[in-house]
Amino acid sequence: MLIHISVQNYAIVEHLDLELQDGMSVITGETGAGKSIMLDALSLTLGARTDSSVVRPGADKADILSSFDVSRIPEAQQWLKERDLDNEAQCILRRVITPEGRSRAYINGTPCPQADLKALGELLIDIHSQHEHQSLLKTETHRRLLDEFAAATELTRAVQSIAQRWRTTQQQLDKLRANDEEQRARRQLLTYQLEELETLALDKDELEQLEQEHKSLSNSESLLDNCRQIIDACSENDSSNVLSILATLLQRARAIPGTPSAFSQATELLASAHIQIEEAIGDFNHFLDHFDADPQRQQWLEQRLDAIYTLARKHRVQPEQLHALQTQLSGELAALDADDANLEHLQQATALLQEEYQAKAQTLSKRRTSAAKKLSNAVMQQLHILGMPGGQFSVDLQPVSATTPALHGLENIEFLVSANPGQPLRSLAKVVSGGELSRISLAIQVITAQTSRVPTLVFDEVDVGIGGPTAEVVGQLLRQLGESGQVLTVTHLPQVAAQGHQHLFVHKERKQKQTNTAVSLLSDNQRVEELARMLGGIDLTEESLVHARKILESAQQPIAAAQRA
Repeated sequence: MLIHISVQNYAIVEHLDLELQDGMSVITGETGAGKSIMLDALSLTLGARTDSSVVRPGADKADILSSFDVSRIPEAQQWLKERDLDNEAQCILRRVITPEGRSRAYINGTPCPQADLKALGELLIDIHSQHEHQSLLKTETHRRLLDEFAAATELTRAVQSIAQRWRTTQQQLDKLRANDEEQRARRQLLTYQLEELETLALDKDELEQLEQEHKSLSNSESLLDNCRQIIDACSENDSSNVLSILATLLQRARAIPGTPSAFSQATELLASAHIQIEEAIGDFNHFLDHFDADPQRQQWLEQRLDAIYTLARKHRVQPEQLHALQTQLSGELAALDADDANLEHLQQATALLQEEYQAKAQTLSKRRTSAAKKLSNAVMQQLHILGMPGGQFSVDLQPVSATTPALHGLENIEFLVSANPGQPLRSLAKVVSGGELSRISLAIQVITAQTSRVPTLVFDEVDVGIGGPTAEVVGQLLRQLGESGQVLTVTHLPQVAAQGHQHLFVHKERKQKQTNTAVSLLSDNQRVEELARMLGGIDLTEESLVHARKILESAQQPIAAAQRA
């Protein structure tokens, strides 16, 4: 509930600190005293728009602060906790406006966007006035109130959660399906390309070996001729071959007696050369004995290489990259196969979510249908009590025509009213009369107060356009709301003011050339005087005071009786 308001340099308010309590608090004062200024200031801490004109002339800023006890508001506690703004059971909203029109917002001392103030404020307080802050004009409020009345809030959240999961799954499924035709064509191409590469069956290092062998076979005649000439020069001629010459030179070198060491080393080099040439001739002879210049083998090599080069050109890669390309295409095809499996999985998941959604949503619809009849009858009874004997009220449930599961169930919910006999039921948002709208809103709030998630209700001049016995009934209903929560009521009617658990009086204080709005908590005697003033007359007479005291005693009698009990 709202426990404290602090206003500094706002409009004609220089400084105001106001402590508030449970129950019904009435706010009265002469016209122009500034009764609505407090509510306007409160609205700023709840995210309302503003401009520089609200700053008191001569001040450097307007500073408004409102404190709430959220110990009995789990939704607000969760909202704060999710954003790391929780501060035990207390929540402080603050708004600062500069003369230049700049605005800063804070939640528990932490700067925040204005939208956050508004979102949190909707969980803390509901302000009803003639022209604005009328949450009952929103169909989402109609749905929330009906679900709370039906004790179906948790079921509604479950339906919303399933619908959100279904939408996410369906989006993934639609994305895969949208690419299905393209993927099918890609899969066919990949399958064909892989079949070609698999048919080629190219090993990783095969190309290099094939090219070397082909090069050898292509130069076989020249290779063999050169090999024979080398062998002939080294060993085949009778006396002029290289080995014969080296042997003769080596024999002469060894025949010289007493050779120096340097000469001996040179001789050893001749001997080594002789041995190496003999080994080289052996290798050449081995090559000649085992060299196979098979024309068919060469032809096969040429065909094999041609197939490799052709496929490489087809894929626009180098021949040595074909093996890596095959690996890449295999991976892509496997990914497409995985998409197929995922598509099947998503189809099954979507079907299960739809089935779960229908079961939960149908259960919710049954609760709503049953509760709608009870709520309609209860609100109509209150309308008749509030001076609308011909008033009709109905909770309209229209099936949702969406092709996808709606977040809030199988039906749209709207409150329909007829303020006068003979008029058709219309949307609550189309009710023109402010007085009628206030009474209708009040009737709905009285019925749903026990289940409403908003513990603090503010009614700004809901008694406009009514009087007499109806005004007393309005006061009684507001008091009834105050018994189970907190109600702040700005009123001009003594019948309503007398019903309050507390009475706040707004008045102007004039200091030299300045005027300031002040608020006082009235004592019992002061309440009698204020009620007498509201009953009429410039001067307070004994008759008006007696009348005011009777009205107050009559209104407060249930409290006194309860205290005595």
